Amino acid sequence: MAAIYSGIHLKLRSPQTPWEDKLKLARFAWISSQCLLPNKEQVLLDWCIHALTVWHSKKVDLSPDVLEGLWRYLDDVLRSRKLQTFLKQGKTVTLRLNFAHLLLDHLEVCPHGQAPVSMLTILSVCRGILSSPVLASVFTTKYELLVSLLSKLTTLACHEMLKSLPSNTKIACTTPPPNQPESDSDLSSPELKKSFPSANLFEVLLQVLSCYLSVQRQQANPNRVFTVVTNQLVQPLVLLRYILNCQDSNLRRDIRLKIDSILQAALFPNEHLATYKGELLQSKEDSGKHGSGGPKGPLKPVSALLCKLNARGYCEPSLYFAVKSDALSLFFKFFLESYRKGKGDTDEEQRMLCFYFLTKLTPALDLHPDGNSSETEASPEASCSPESWSLALKAVESLLSQVLSADIYNVAADRIRHGEVQLNFYRGVAQLLYSQAKPSIPSWYRCLKVLLSLNHLILEPDLEQLLSLAWVNSENMEVQVQRARQLVVCSLLQTYTKLRQLPRLFSALLSVICQPALDERRPLLLPGDIIASLRGCLLETPPSQVVEICSSVLESIKTCMVKKKREELEKMEVEGAEEEREDSSLKLSSLSRLLHVILFSLKTLDNASPVPLLRKSQALMEEMQQIIKELEHLLSAETTSKPNAHSVQKVTKKGKKKELKSTSVSKVESLWMQKAQEAALLLRYSWVEVDTLFHIYCSKYTSVNLPVTAPMSQAEAPSSSPLLAHMETLVSGSLLPSVHRPSCMSVLLLKLLTLQQMKKVLLDDTLISEPSAEALLKKAVQFVLSELQFEVKPAEEEEVVWDGQIGSVEDRTFPIAHWNLVASNLPLIAPYMSGDDVAHIAHILVTSTLRQMKGPKDLPSNCLTFSLISSQLLQSPVLAEMPSLFSAVVWFLTQRMIDILKAGTIPKVCPKVLTLDVKQSESVPLQKDVAQTMFTQEMTGALVEDVLASFQTGDVLVLLTEAQTKELMRLLRIFTNLNPDGMGAQDLSVAFLLLFFIFASTSQHPDQRSVDSPEAEGDADLLGHLLGMLGCLVEAKDFRGVLKLIHSGTLLQIAVSALLWHSDGVKPRASSSANWLDVVKAAQNFILSLVNLIIVRNNSVRLNLDQFASFLTAKEAAIRQVTQSSVGASVHVLLAILTSFSQAMITNLGRSKPMDQILTQVLTCVTASLAPAVELVLKPHSATTLNQAFLVEVVTVMLRCEMATLSGEDQLVLTHMTLYQSFCQQIIREMSSASRPTDFLVSSLRFLSLFYAAVEKMSRSMEQGEASDDAELDKLYTQILQAVHELLTAPWLSPAGVMDLEPTVQELLSHLVERSTTHQFNLLLLMIKDRLDICKLRAGNCREVLSGVITAKLLSCCQLPESCSRALWLIAPQIISAMVFLVRSSSQDVSLTLTFTVPTVTSLTSLLRCGEGFITNPHHVVLVLGALQSLPLDHLKPPAYHAVFLAVHEALFAILQCHPQVMLKAAPSFLSVFYRLVASIMQEGRQRGDADPGADTDVYLECSILTERMYSHIAAAADSFTTLSAFMVAQYVTERQKVTLRSDVKLHLTEGIYCILDLCKEQDIRFLKAGLHTGVREVFNELYSSYTHYHKTQRQGEDKYTV
Repeated sequence: MAAIYSGIHLKLRSPQTPWEDKLKLARFAWISSQCLLPNKEQVLLDWCIHALTVWHSKKVDLSPDVLEGLWRYLDDVLRSRKLQTFLKQGKTVTLRLNFAHLLLDHLEVCPHGQAPVSMLTILSVCRGILSSPVLASVFTTKYELLVSLLSKLTTLACHEMLKSLPSNTKIACTTPPPNQPESDSDLSSPELKKSFPSANLFEVLLQVLSCYLSVQRQQANPNRVFTVVTNQLVQPLVLLRYILNCQDSNLRRDIRLKIDSILQAALFPNEHLATYKGELLQSKEDSGKHGSGGPKGPLKPVSALLCKLNARGYCEPSLYFAVKSDALSLFFKFFLESYRKGKGDTDEEQRMLCFYFLTKLTPALDLHPDGNSSETEASPEASCSPESWSLALKAVESLLSQVLSADIYNVAADRIRHGEVQLNFYRGVAQLLYSQAKPSIPSWYRCLKVLLSLNHLILEPDLEQLLSLAWVNSENMEVQVQRARQLVVCSLLQTYTKLRQLPRLFSALLSVICQPALDERRPLLLPGDIIASLRGCLLETPPSQVVEICSSVLESIKTCMVKKKREELEKMEVEGAEEEREDSSLKLSSLSRLLHVILFSLKTLDNASPVPLLRKSQALMEEMQQIIKELEHLLSAETTSKPNAHSVQKVTKKGKKKELKSTSVSKVESLWMQKAQEAALLLRYSWVEVDTLFHIYCSKYTSVNLPVTAPMSQAEAPSSSPLLAHMETLVSGSLLPSVHRPSCMSVLLLKLLTLQQMKKVLLDDTLISEPSAEALLKKAVQFVLSELQFEVKPAEEEEVVWDGQIGSVEDRTFPIAHWNLVASNLPLIAPYMSGDDVAHIAHILVTSTLRQMKGPKDLPSNCLTFSLISSQLLQSPVLAEMPSLFSAVVWFLTQRMIDILKAGTIPKVCPKVLTLDVKQSESVPLQKDVAQTMFTQEMTGALVEDVLASFQTGDVLVLLTEAQTKELMRLLRIFTNLNPDGMGAQDLSVAFLLLFFIFASTSQHPDQRSVDSPEAEGDADLLGHLLGMLGCLVEAKDFRGVLKLIHSGTLLQIAVSALLWHSDGVKPRASSSANWLDVVKAAQNFILSLVNLIIVRNNSVRLNLDQFASFLTAKEAAIRQVTQSSVGASVHVLLAILTSFSQAMITNLGRSKPMDQILTQVLTCVTASLAPAVELVLKPHSATTLNQAFLVEVVTVMLRCEMATLSGEDQLVLTHMTLYQSFCQQIIREMSSASRPTDFLVSSLRFLSLFYAAVEKMSRSMEQGEASDDAELDKLYTQILQAVHELLTAPWLSPAGVMDLEPTVQELLSHLVERSTTHQFNLLLLMIKDRLDICKLRAGNCREVLSGVITAKLLSCCQLPESCSRALWLIAPQIISAMVFLVRSSSQDVSLTLTFTVPTVTSLTSLLRCGEGFITNPHHVVLVLGALQSLPLDHLKPPAYHAVFLAVHEALFAILQCHPQVMLKAAPSFLSVFYRLVASIMQEGRQRGDADPGADTDVYLECSILTERMYSHIAAAADSFTTLSAFMVAQYVTERQKVTLRSDVKLHLTEGIYCILDLCKEQDIRFLKAGLHTGVREVFNELYSSYTHYHKTQRQGEDKYTV
């Protein structure tokens, strides 16, 4: 047979054989094992490649089908398993070189769509070649061929990706339209993130990139590589990388990484460092010529790179600038990574080399910081005209950020050795940013911020221009722009604060503010974030500098006033005078608001303030007082001259032009008056507040209050007090001119001033006793409350938001600011409010809170709304301290509920409470109506009658719609926020009875219920809230008054009857829903609270409890007769009520012997009813939907009831012992067999604990059969321990679940060992010891080991008998040693940190804490310190870091507190572990730029608080650490010098080290100052200075009162 097929190769070469037959023969020859050809694989490959080559050279004409067949045949051969096996055997197959050229030619024409075969086939062939190193050698052995292959594939990938993009995204990087601001989000179009076609192309491209990178690294000539990559690869690679920049797939991310590696290795190798130096540093040499001994290769690599990037044509024009700007930033990054830490160069040389490379890159962005351009030098605009300012600024920001992070700018070296060349360059960049300001682009602000971070002197010469462009006159209100602007301003404030030059910054700021405004309206000078930063900076600034800043602001205000006076004197009528007046008024407003913020951030004077500061502050207050007086005088003069001005205008009018001019002048004067009023009142208010604080805290300060606090009107009575007279002036409005309507801000400030004067009057006993004082105070309160209103708007409409700043108060935000003022001062004004005022405020509280519940709740941080203020006031404990207002709120809530009930459907007889003639109207009722009409015996009596009538008839009195039910829910939520103890007896009675009436006598209308709505579950949500609120009211202190109106037993019966009625409407599938379970839980709490009250009240206890028990027995019998096969919601309710009733009685046993007899008798009756119900539920064939945890809890209560009733018996015999035993065995079987909810596990463990106690008690009470009983008890003991072990090792139990179960497991262990025998306890200890085996941990059985760790911890916390305690602490050293080895082993695996290492350290801590006095050998404690040293603290996520930090801290605290004798020898080891904590929190708590820390902030802040706490404990144990205190301080400052801490973390760490400095003696301080290095010494000197100033004086003051 072999001879038959031996001539195939002749037929393949024969020209007479058709090509179709040749293809068939070739395929047959490849797959057939009977075809014998010498070197068959090479022959067939050569035949196919030869055919394709001769066709390509046009020597043979092939049809498209044949050509496609040849390519597919070649693809199949290259990718066949047969060929791969052949090559793996070490045999070789070679491809012809001309085929590589053929493949490259096909790839070249693919982007133009001229390829003779499909692109996928060509790519598949490429992939087959590159998959085998033997086949790929056709490219890898020829470097130029591989470069050409990569270039063509990259070009093809760019073409395919751009072709698949929509046309609008191709121009995403071009300049935006003129009417739209540029932004940084040019490249964030969602189209760029879609998947592109030809995924096969990217896989082949990744193969080629990997292959090329490997070959490039093997090249011996780096100059050749640089030349080839620069000429052929740079352009396509940077274009492809840019297009892939927005892709998220792993494949494209790998491609980008390969491109980066290729470019960095080729363009910036170590061998080219000298070449780059030769080009970049040629200005330092005498000429640019290189001698013969100079470096060879490309003499100017930077020029070559920039030439390629600046060349056009390699990409679409719309992408050209975007690609170039992205590549420049990338190249600078590569340059820094390659040459910033070059070998053999000094650090300064490396910095300068990187800097000169930067100066070459910026002109490529069409930006010329030095003002030189190759095109023109006519104007800055001509020399700086990038195609897209947004992209250019983004690139500049990236370049400057890399400069900052790489630390290439050394200010001192640049100034001393390099003639400030870097400083001049960066100043040129800053000048460029100023001259071509783009305040609508966020990157423009970020560039300024980076320049500021480099060196504040870069921006210092043009500080005023910076403040004008980036702060004062920046108008763009976009969120991104505002965020960037605020970051720049905050950085400016923080920088000048650190430099102690904040007055210099404010001097420039005031100069900018006093310049003429660029338009009519400047933006808000001090938004919220800037104010917060300014306040923090002012607190860190020396008080004398803050006083200096305030004086500068006052001087600017005085300048504005002088200018206004000059205008009035000269009566200016020149063109533009109105604009100047308007501008002057706006400046005055801005300056006064700025001064207000500064004054309210000023540290107050105290008795420790130095005398010079006191004098400066006194002079400042006097100067401010004088300015306020002049400003008010100027306002008064304007007011008196205003009528004359109007009359002159009326006489001199001569036409329409004159009339328009007159109107314009009047408008400007009105604006001036308004702003001047606001400024005067704001300055007066600020003065009063600051003056009051100075007067309170500094006895040396003298308040000169007559001129400014005296009323402006001089008509006051001579006998009246100046304070009362001034308050009268404020209330009467004499401070405001009568010509103009005061602005909202002026009105608010008047009210604030009035409140301030009220406080002064109330603090003066002499004034408060005057006859007119109380009337004046009431009048002042009326003035404060005037215009208080709340406009009810639709829930869909967005609520007005106020940022809390006085300067932002306007017409829209005034109601919020006014309401905030009233709400925050209610305790002050409440005693002087009238009844109408109280009712009005209560009405606003309820109405606005309801508005918040209906509307959206997302609010900006630190912002207020009307309804939010109301909601916070209702939740505040302050409301309960104002009885009249609290009563009015309750009245409004109850009245709204009654109105809802009236609007409902009344099926039969109208309830009496709805027919009462309540005195009400559209207006708010008076207080006497609230006290004498609503809360009367008539209403409470009507409610009681209605509730009893509904109970007796079983009818629903009111049916509610769904909307009415929701409205009731909202009112109930408000009720929940109220403190029941704040209600009076009448309020509480009406509220409770009304809510009880709604619960017992109302329901939702059947027609309103839908099948899928929550209301279909028996009004579950409403019932749950009602029962919860009723339970809270039962626990109120005045609830006993309700029991005088209706018996408690009757209340219990009505509640259970209503609940059973509601449960009848619950469908079986809904009886296990979360809403219905909440209702049952709330009902249990209500029953528990009311039964507890009955027993504690001790009034008719037997009558009420017997009545309720008989009622429950009857209900249980009736339900059991009806319910035989299925268990519905009614059985659930009855079991829950019986359980709660029993628990309430059990917990009250032991009060007195008569009470115990009553409770025992009732418990016997309840147990007789509970047992049949439980047996019904536990029937095998009963269809129950009850929760497993609930069933276990019911059986547990039943067992507890039996034990309670038999507690006095000599011999304990449980009636239902068989039930309990089967239940116990079922729990043991099912507890760990599958995933179980936590509540079921907790209930099961509690049942096991109680059942074991019962069995143990029974065995002790029996006189015979002791051996068998002991064996049974030992068996149960072992079963329970085994069940607990299986539960703790269950794979489905999470670490959080284990923590939730630990208290219950500890309780179970306590019962097990309470009376355990020696044999039983030894068995438990052996089980623990056996599980603490490190071999099991290494084998991967960490759950089994963790079970022993947890058991040991919980056992150590139990109260043990003396014999068991001796046994435990005898074996405790072995347990500690085993745990130490476990910690050291698990610390090597970071994945075990949270799941195993931290719990083990926690167990060690527990053993150390509980072993105080028992662990006598200090060696075991030292072992624990060694284990703590091995715990990982680096590269952990915040939750894991917090867990490890807390565990180590608690272990150290336990050692320090419970084993002080160890500290005498182990103090160095202890401090070594603690030092790791200090160093790690400094690293994690350092400042991280602009990155939003989010939730991590709380983690590191809490760790810093723990560190401070440990420092204080170490200081308290001074005997052990006195000699090491200097060492601890040295360690602290050494670490502190390495990082810049966040302010909150720094605060706590500094307070902690202060405690250690208290231990240092004078010789220690001298030693530290002399022995520390220079940088560390500066940190220590700053620390010791603050310690001396703040902490030491306070401690010495406290020492005076210490015995």
